[in-house]
Amino acid sequence: MAEVVEEVIAQIQENLTATAGESGESGPTNATGKIPSTPEGMALAYGTLVVMAMLPIFFGSLRSVKHHKEQSTAFAKTGEKPDTMSSHDAMMFPLMASCALFGLYMFFKIFSKENINYLLTGYFFFLGVMALSHLLSPVISSLIPASIPKIPYHLSFVQGPQEGGEKKSKEKKFLIDYRFTTHDVVCFIVALIISVWYLIQKHWIANNLLGLSFAVNGVELLHLNNIATGCILLCGLFVYDIFWVFGTNVMVTVAKSFEAPIKIVFPQDLMTNGLSASNFAVLGLGDIVIPGIFIALLLRFDNSLKRKSKTYFYATFIAYFIGLLATIFVMHVFKHAQPALLYLVPACLGTPLLLAVLKGDLKKLLAYEDHPEEKTKGEKKTANTEKSTATPAVKKETKKKEAKKAK
Repeated sequence: MAEVVEEVIAQIQENLTATAGESGESGPTNATGKIPSTPEGMALAYGTLVVMAMLPIFFGSLRSVKHHKEQSTAFAKTGEKPDTMSSHDAMMFPLMASCALFGLYMFFKIFSKENINYLLTGYFFFLGVMALSHLLSPVISSLIPASIPKIPYHLSFVQGPQEGGEKKSKEKKFLIDYRFTTHDVVCFIVALIISVWYLIQKHWIANNLLGLSFAVNGVELLHLNNIATGCILLCGLFVYDIFWVFGTNVMVTVAKSFEAPIKIVFPQDLMTNGLSASNFAVLGLGDIVIPGIFIALLLRFDNSLKRKSKTYFYATFIAYFIGLLATIFVMHVFKHAQPALLYLVPACLGTPLLLAVLKGDLKKLLAYEDHPEEKTKGEKKTANTEKSTATPAVKKETKKKEAKKAK
């Protein structure tokens, strides 16, 4: 999982031993040629990173409630199973992430970093356009005047009936089935402009816009079905993050080499260099999305309790904030990159569990599921079979009791 990378620590140390700049450059610089950041600039950078980390979790959680309702409605109508992460998926995720991380590390070691980043930039360019369009859709739709008509369109590509052996399939297969409106076209154009800006200049503002859109969409669309799955996922990534940061240099190397909007950044030298600043503090999207999808699950749990307060959501949201502050504090004290999940996972798991024990909601918390319909059907079947098998035994016992009473 991405974290505040070691480069930031090196920059902080270099600020204490800043030397004269290279020839042809004006102003004080350090040994790497970067403008040293002031304490105010560092405070602004880290404070902004914390705010940018919390905003996607808050708004993504609210949007996840709406998405959950849409999934439940669709499941009730069509019976189509919603896409949620199972316990098996949660157990496999750290292993798959480790393989992907180590694979990227080997690619950067063997092949040219520039060529790999060209491919990654193109890939994230298309993903960024779609993610940013989805994020901006409600905002831009509310800004468009009502006089502009909202014309619906339907783009579909259908594979017709095919003969398969002796049987003929009359079912149509939709290879592309996409519905959109003129408002969506406007959103797409705006997202395309921002993505092209990032593609050409790699500006940090464009990077943050794409990164935040990925984070909000991740928290909104990636659903953990129950608390147990969330605990498995967070505990697995807790070990994953510690191993790859403290055990090897793989995480830091990939974080430094990977040029894609998978992190949010903010310049520490913004006050001195303005928008052209280049001395960045960094936070990976994984440290936002992974705890965020668990916090979003707690908001949906709060809604299921039908209480006036959203106790579990707000308490864990505050615990996430404290965990981020702890990460930054320990990083400065020990002068070493810190795996953020080392502090975020205990905060995000311990807070709702302790709160549930104090409020007497532990059984409800562990039993909650986003989509319990499937389990309910299975329970009905088992209940019916238990009744059918238990009925003869019950009849025998009642007969024996009646015989004893008659004697």
